[in-house]
Amino acid sequence: MKKLALLLLTSLICGTGFAAGIDTIKKDGYTLIVSGNDEHFDEGIKQKLISTFFTVYPKIVKEYNKKSLKTVNFFIDTAYHGVAATDNGRVVFSVAYMTKHPNDIDVVTHEVMHIAQDYGSFDGPGWLTEGIADYVRNEHGVANPAANWKLPDYKPTQNYDNAYRITARFLVWVETKIKKGTVKKLDSQMRDHTYTAESWKKLTGKTVDELWKDYSANPAI
Repeated sequence: MKKLALLLLTSLICGTGFAAGIDTIKKDGYTLIVSGNDEHFDEGIKQKLISTFFTVYPKIVKEYNKKSLKTVNFFIDTAYHGVAATDNGRVVFSVAYMTKHPNDIDVVTHEVMHIAQDYGSFDGPGWLTEGIADYVRNEHGVANPAANWKLPDYKPTQNYDNAYRITARFLVWVETKIKKGTVKKLDSQMRDHTYTAESWKKLTGKTVDELWKDYSANPAI
């Protein structure tokens, strides 16, 4: 979800129309530019996207990366058929998905965390990138229950590198049962390109595999 396909980028650059107009909203030092190519996109959903941005993004920036972008673009796209995707301070939302799932507004929370993550060209583990983003959605989401979005119960078939909510739940366990502040330090190391497999042991005293074994034995959070 972090990177847009080349075809999508090309379509945006080469003339996808802003049929819905462009809204520029400024608040408390942040600017959100909202545009799209669907003039019939539900105004109520758009306002929820905007409200969620200004509710969660300043908190995320303050907590995780004070140097994060202060200007962000939202593009509401009929041509994108995923859920949402983020690249270089631009979040593309699927018209079809958001229309069908109008309560899943914390897609915003997950995606703007990717902006704050700003890991650049670092070849760090994708499962951790997405796990941290869902960890932050769990912590800062404004309407997760309305979307029936929650962290899944542990199952023996899972593994820490399953990414997204499975990894996020493991991270919650590490924070609450092992060492508070671990997620912020992992995020910082990913951004500084200093993360390695040894980071877990240096931060918690155990390898990620050892932590997962302990988690599997007692996954309560």
